[in-house]
Amino acid sequence: MNAPTAPDTATEVRLAARPHGVPTMDTFDIVETEVPKPGPGQILVRNAVMSVDPAMRGRMNDVKSYSPPFVVGEAMQGGAVGEVIESTVDDFAPGDHVLHQAGWRTHAVLDAKRAVKVDDSVAPLSTYLGVLGMPGLTAYAGLLVSAEFKPGDTVFVSGAAGAVGSLVGQLARLKGAKRVIGSAGSAEKVRYLTEELGFDAAFNYKDGPVAEQLAAAAPEGIDVYFDNVGGEHLEAAIASMNLHGRIAICGMISQYNATEPTPAPRNLVQLIAKRITMRGLLVLDHWHLMQEFVAEVAPLVASGEIKYSETFVDGIRNAPEAFLGLLSGANTGKMLVRLSS
Repeated sequence: MNAPTAPDTATEVRLAARPHGVPTMDTFDIVETEVPKPGPGQILVRNAVMSVDPAMRGRMNDVKSYSPPFVVGEAMQGGAVGEVIESTVDDFAPGDHVLHQAGWRTHAVLDAKRAVKVDDSVAPLSTYLGVLGMPGLTAYAGLLVSAEFKPGDTVFVSGAAGAVGSLVGQLARLKGAKRVIGSAGSAEKVRYLTEELGFDAAFNYKDGPVAEQLAAAAPEGIDVYFDNVGGEHLEAAIASMNLHGRIAICGMISQYNATEPTPAPRNLVQLIAKRITMRGLLVLDHWHLMQEFVAEVAPLVASGEIKYSETFVDGIRNAPEAFLGLLSGANTGKMLVRLSS
């Protein structure tokens, strides 16, 4: 088989300016550049699929956090899978497929030690960015470790039709939850949760106060809340929480574009009487569980016991549109950008 060849030009998406509030297309700059050459210990990868994730919004701000901010004028970063085009190391050969963090560009040079081989004969390449990748591990560790899930728990998941939330609900159901409830932003997504993913109940948070809809869906209260949204959802979950309930804070997408400080839930005092545990969740703390996670979940995906959905946008030049769509809830399941077949 002939080794893949690289074209003369590459395309990358750079951060043009730090957004104030909701990002716009002016936040991004799309640039044609030369295909880079790998140096010693490096590989050149032609990206096939890249991920856009809510956490990327935080990296657009110039603030200290668990990941360094994007640099204005430079290509952004994120998960991607692609094909090795050139290699200067023995462990990788042209034609190998790898997972890495140099997305937002058609071609990437990276240190070989920062790439992981993936097998497209086991699962589609896109799944290594979603159900079998970082979002999947986030759901697995968040539910079982951060939220200390136990069989018989009633579980509420916000942003439940997204890449993380959809897997949280399915894992809870398969592991013996008494009841699994999800919230989403459209009637179509609500149907997806109940009719395809097996949630016991779901509601559209746009239809009315979250607290009222959650109370109706969980008349006996909830034991676990997996938070992807924050704000009104978090306040509602605290109100419905049973004694010794557990909350895993994975994300607060409702607040990512806020330009003013957002108020905390007004009922935090209930944490005292109900002895609620509320814990922040970062997948970076749980990489040691990746092998265990894949070993357990991959067969469930292959058998169809765990279902997943992907929303694709085609072309590197449409990556900003995909990211903006993610922030507005345009995706069901994992939002991905397809760069090449």
